[in-house]
Amino acid sequence: MWCYGPACLKARAATGRAHSSSFTHRKELRHAKRIVVKLGSAVVTRGDECGLALGRLASIVEQVAMLQNQGREMMIVTSGAVAFGKQRLKHEILLSQSVRQALHTGHSQLKDMSLPLLEARACAAAGQSGLMALYEAMFTQYSTCTAQVLVTNLDFHDDQKRQNLSSTLQELLRMNIVPIINTNDAVVPPPEPDSDLQGVISIKDNDSLAARLAVEMKADLLVALSDVEGLYNSPPGTDDSKLIDTFYPGDQQSITYGTKSRVGIGGMEAKVCPHLKYVLFTSKSVKAALWALQGGTSVVFANGTNPKATGHVITDIVEGKKVGTFFSETKPAGPSMEQQTQMARDSGRRLAALHPQQRSEIICHLADVLTERKDEILAANKIDVDQAVVSGLLSQATLKRLSLSPSKLSSLAVGLRQIASAAQDSVGRVLRRTRLAPNLELEQITVPIGVLLVIFEARPDCLPQVSALAVASGNALLLKGGKEANNTNRVLHQLTQEVLSVHGLQEAVQLVSTREEVKDLCRLDTVIDLIIPRGSSQLVRDIQRAARGIPVMGHSEGICHVYVDVEASVDKVMKIIRDSKCDYPAACNAMETLLIHQDVLKTPLFDQITDMLRTERVKIHAGPRFASYLKFSPSEAKSLRTEYGDLECCMEVVGNMLEAVDHIHKYGSSHTDVIITENEETAEQFLQQLDSACVFWNASSRFADGYRFGLGAEVGISTARIHARGPVGLDGLLTTKWILRGDGHTAADFSEGGTMKYVHEILPTGQPVAGHM
Repeated sequence: MWCYGPACLKARAATGRAHSSSFTHRKELRHAKRIVVKLGSAVVTRGDECGLALGRLASIVEQVAMLQNQGREMMIVTSGAVAFGKQRLKHEILLSQSVRQALHTGHSQLKDMSLPLLEARACAAAGQSGLMALYEAMFTQYSTCTAQVLVTNLDFHDDQKRQNLSSTLQELLRMNIVPIINTNDAVVPPPEPDSDLQGVISIKDNDSLAARLAVEMKADLLVALSDVEGLYNSPPGTDDSKLIDTFYPGDQQSITYGTKSRVGIGGMEAKVCPHLKYVLFTSKSVKAALWALQGGTSVVFANGTNPKATGHVITDIVEGKKVGTFFSETKPAGPSMEQQTQMARDSGRRLAALHPQQRSEIICHLADVLTERKDEILAANKIDVDQAVVSGLLSQATLKRLSLSPSKLSSLAVGLRQIASAAQDSVGRVLRRTRLAPNLELEQITVPIGVLLVIFEARPDCLPQVSALAVASGNALLLKGGKEANNTNRVLHQLTQEVLSVHGLQEAVQLVSTREEVKDLCRLDTVIDLIIPRGSSQLVRDIQRAARGIPVMGHSEGICHVYVDVEASVDKVMKIIRDSKCDYPAACNAMETLLIHQDVLKTPLFDQITDMLRTERVKIHAGPRFASYLKFSPSEAKSLRTEYGDLECCMEVVGNMLEAVDHIHKYGSSHTDVIITENEETAEQFLQQLDSACVFWNASSRFADGYRFGLGAEVGISTARIHARGPVGLDGLLTTKWILRGDGHTAADFSEGGTMKYVHEILPTGQPVAGHM
């Protein structure tokens, strides 16, 4: 038995045993080199307790083999011998009884023979060889060799035996062999009282064995799989039960215990802490995990029986995904992102209940602060920009977005005051009012969506813009900014919270500054109502894939087209193309494809276009039809669905306006598309038939912007088909609810024989009502 107190650890260190620190965050688990996987009895065995769950076991073996082939050192501590032996012995006994009954036909005393109670040690003895043979056969499919190691608690009392065990395992790992380790349940002594776990850890089940081996072998990670998702804050299955993502030793409370597991010898127990503080696996499991953690091994408890996750639970854990409960010795100073989200929701509801004038004043105050404390903001921004320049990792376009200036802050303040004005009649605005019957009136009013998650890259000016829009619309806000703008975002968020604190609502806008990954935020589908990514098309696609049941408002790409009709004005063509492509080529509303009417190729206008683009250093990629017109064409476009985001564009030829519309529908991204023509009928057809979020006539694609649309600011440009399209401002952050005011009415009063008794009367709408949520 080993002590896991500080004195014992110090003593062991003095004898030459080195202990590394455990990982402090899930993301670091991907660096785990040596991993112990503990398989509980409920994972390995079937629900009837007789035989093994072959499907689960096969998927676990596949994951272990895959990690082993990646160069990691894998060890398995397994249960299952008892269940496997029970199945085998029952079969043998039934077969024996059948033979005996056949030999003694007529002897009634043999006909009613029942199966004897099978002793666990005998079952283990009968099942051990079969269990190992099964593992060996499964791992052979992946060209992975295995070796069996059986141990008991007595093997750890003798230093020489313990050193021999360690030496054997080290040699097996060196030869790229997966050791399969478990307690020798055929000779295990009777269970001892739990008192011996106070300050020491003994090998009496596979939890303690796995912890002991993990520390002994200096493993980086112990993955303990059972039939429970992890640790809970209340009994699993209850209404308020929540999985504890990260467990810290300092949070441990006293524990009461329930019944033993349905299988195995180790004695898995369910337990509930007093006052429903925590629900844990077992006393041995948790104490073994804490002991391993203190010995330098990270630990994760997870469910190995969930059919939807079994095939990737181990690899997900090693990749740092939020699976099960992660044990960490380092508790972060601030709240978790789950706590931040809940705080935002609670404050957001109070924000929505404010009078519109109060929300407007908050935004005006924020606009004032941006100019009054610009020196503080710009100083923080300079640190971010200088660090980005030194790193050399950001493009010039990204550096431009990252950089703030006095003029940019002044423009921000102007936009915020526009939002403040719009906030006067936003939340609680009556969109529709109908009298269904005397003294029975129905209203449809605008209300906040709830909790918004806005993810933005190197654009710190997004923080005050989106914060103002959230305040105006009464929404709670969760912000996740790029690390390249950490200092600027922190200052801007502090100023935003200062402004909100006047009404005690500083928690309504939260900046997620923990090391949580974006994909983890996207899993909070019970508390986040809408995700708005602001950044590259790749960021948007990643968020859309990661979101689980949460709507994402964004565009996947900004493949914007400009079509030059045969009746286009030369001056307008030159101005619009130059602005659409060259003003800010990295923007999502920049032109990426230039469509030319085939008859324009025969005019001086075409030469003027190409000369201008050449002067502006725009690289042209020829579409297949355009290339066929030229003897010496530019490089042919690899794809007509390319968002270049730079001084590059595709040029293609079309026969007429309808062909242009067809081309855009086939290759565009429904973002922003432009026609340049003096023919009003042609223009109107283009405007009506083209199905894009923004369609312009004789105007640059760069007009697709919240400020230029008079929205004050935008949270992004949406190409979705529902709720909001194009630049999304204040109105795009509102939804509606129905309010019915009656006077004791019932549904039976409303109709007779299926016929309406009253004719609906549409009433005039009114002004916003303070306090609507």
